[in-house]
Amino acid sequence: MRIRFKKWARPELEASSFYENEPENWKGRWKEHYKNPKNPFMLELGCGKGQFISKLALENPNINYLAIDLVDAMLGLAKRNIEQTYKEEKKEPENVLLTRFDIERILLIMDKNDKVDRIYINFCNPWPKGKHRKKRLTHTRQLEKYKEFLKKDGEIYFKTDDDGLFESSLIYFEESGFKIIKKTYDLHKEPIFEKNIETEHEKMFTEQGIKIKALIAKI
Repeated sequence: MRIRFKKWARPELEASSFYENEPENWKGRWKEHYKNPKNPFMLELGCGKGQFISKLALENPNINYLAIDLVDAMLGLAKRNIEQTYKEEKKEPENVLLTRFDIERILLIMDKNDKVDRIYINFCNPWPKGKHRKKRLTHTRQLEKYKEFLKKDGEIYFKTDDDGLFESSLIYFEESGFKIIKKTYDLHKEPIFEKNIETEHEKMFTEQGIKIKALIAKI
C-alpha cells in the first residue's frame, strides 16, 4: 500500500521509547530489549499503520511483540496508533517494539537465539507478476528464512484477500516443511483463530464482499 511521505515520521520514531533504529545490534538477543524478557516473543511482518499490533499487544501484556515495516510513514502512523491505544487504557507500551527493516533480509537481524513463538503476516503485497513472486512474504525462500529463528512448534498466522496468493502460499508452506493445521477460505464464516483482530485492510475488503482467506502453519 502506497502512502505519502510524512516528514514528522522519522524524528518521532527516533524519539520514541519503543522504536529500535539499529535492529542489527539486537540480533540473537531481542528478548533483552523488553521489560520482561522471559515472556513469549512474537513478530508481525509488514505492520503497516499498526492497528493490528496495537490491539494485539495491548490485549496480551504477557507477550513481547516486534513489528517490522520498511516505510517510515507507515511506522510513524503505527507508533501513533500504539500510543493512542495504550493511552486510552492508561498503560505504557512496554511489550511492543517497532523497527524499520527489509524483511527479505531478515536474517541480518534475527537468528535461532531469538526463539520466536509466532509470526503474523497480514495482507502482504501479493506480487502477482511471476518475476516478482519471490518477494512474497510467504514465498518458499522467505519461509526457509523464518525457520532459522522460529522455535520448534512455532507458528505462522497468515491472512489475505488475494486468492492467487493464498493458493500459492499453501504450496509454499508445504514445500518448506510446514504443516498447515488450520485453513479457511472465509475467515468470518469459519473462524480459525481464538480471536480475530481485524486490520484496516480486512475491514475494507470485507465491506467490498471479498472473503478473507487465512491459515495457521506450524513448523
